[in-house]
Amino acid sequence: MGHSDSSDGARRPLSADRRALLRLGAAGVSTVVTIRPALAQTAASVLTCEIPVPDPARAGDFIAADGSLVPTDTPGAFRPSARPFTGEEVKAALTGRSLPGVDHQRSRAYTNYIRRLQQGTSGFTCYASLQMPRA
Repeated sequence: MGHSDSSDGARRPLSADRRALLRLGAAGVSTVVTIRPALAQTAASVLTCEIPVPDPARAGDFIAADGSLVPTDTPGAFRPSARPFTGEEVKAALTGRSLPGVDHQRSRAYTNYIRRLQQGTSGFTCYASLQMPRA
């Protein structure tokens, strides 16, 4: 009986250590599995976020060729966009493509407006996230 007690005593610390290692390993694996989908989800949300042109608070203004907001009667200025653009559409436009549904000049004015967005303006967070490098 004494022999079995000492062998149980020797096994318990090993068993406890083994369980602790297994728990650490499992925690590490779940962390890796959890982070990768989160990054993929973030990248997807960047492409589906929306940028209104112009900000709804300035919906009555037109957009000049340089992207500034001007009164509606300004010659050469463009009407506001009828819908917001997605991050994916804006990303493509920033590389030289036109925004969907508008001609090249209007697209350039809209992208100039988007480049001028500042914190606190609707669409700024979406635009800023497009500027972040992807890993």
